[in-house]
Amino acid sequence: MAKITLKGNPINTCGNLPAVGSKAPDFLLTKTDLADVSLKDFAGKTLVLNIFPSIDTAVCATSVRRFNADVDKMPNTVVLCVSLDLPFAHGRFCGAEGLQKVVPVTELRQRGFGEAYGVRIVDGPLAGLLSRAVVVIDPQGKVKHAQQVPEIVQEPDYEQAIKAI
Repeated sequence: MAKITLKGNPINTCGNLPAVGSKAPDFLLTKTDLADVSLKDFAGKTLVLNIFPSIDTAVCATSVRRFNADVDKMPNTVVLCVSLDLPFAHGRFCGAEGLQKVVPVTELRQRGFGEAYGVRIVDGPLAGLLSRAVVVIDPQGKVKHAQQVPEIVQEPDYEQAIKAI
């Protein structure tokens, strides 16, 4: 269980991020076109998981914009922006912002990503949502970088994620 904070108040996740060097857990997530994707769909590519509570908050929106801007610095890489938001909210946001380089996804059809990656918030006002974290998975499916952001209202360390690629 990761101990994190929301505006200084302690909250917890259901577990810990996968360890660097471990095999990344599989997942089933849904894109804005309602197509499902899993880890195997990205075999042979580096995968960045930009995980956050909701696209409708300032810091979450900023992380999506930032990864969209930085994706060109990451060869052979796909950035998945993962939250519990409906695909329609992701589509609305990315469409309004002109963000076309990241892939927004959600746990629409199958819960389990939050538990597999240890990012489901289990208490406090955001209980049930996903914490803010970044996981980089190499083309062979191994975790290369994992950052659980300690304070929900903080941005992740973008440079460390990019450096891991």
